[in-house]
Amino acid sequence: MASSPLSPGAHRAASGTGAPAAPDVSATRWLAVGSLLGLIVLSLAWELWLSPLRPGGSWLALKALPLAFPLAGLLKHRMYTYRWVSLVVWLYFTEGVVRAWSDPAPGRWLALVEVALCLALFAACALHVRLRQKHARAAAAAATPAPSTP
Repeated sequence: MASSPLSPGAHRAASGTGAPAAPDVSATRWLAVGSLLGLIVLSLAWELWLSPLRPGGSWLALKALPLAFPLAGLLKHRMYTYRWVSLVVWLYFTEGVVRAWSDPAPGRWLALVEVALCLALFAACALHVRLRQKHARAAAAAATPAPSTP
């Protein structure tokens, strides 16, 4: 088996597995994880205590359940997870916009927080994917030997 010309860290970044080493990639990862956790906590608190649709809480709190699934993938640096989360988050964004427009005051402010968290999550995921691809291309270019001239 031939050895890879990439260093282990560069190989992990290029292949999409393992921990990326660049600080900008790490920052986007933590922003994505933080905003996802914020959406989970907000969804539960909103629908159970802060401003539920029905007194005593509502079944709408279950909307937080799909948000729990991608958490492990984000923490494990799975590029696929970052990509599909950046698409799924628009469902929560839409809910936030609709409820900001239609709910009375306490729910309206919570909906605006949801919209802000969704925008932060989307931006973090999109930037994370872009930076990881840029670093992978740079690592692959650095590992490619320069053509020799006679």
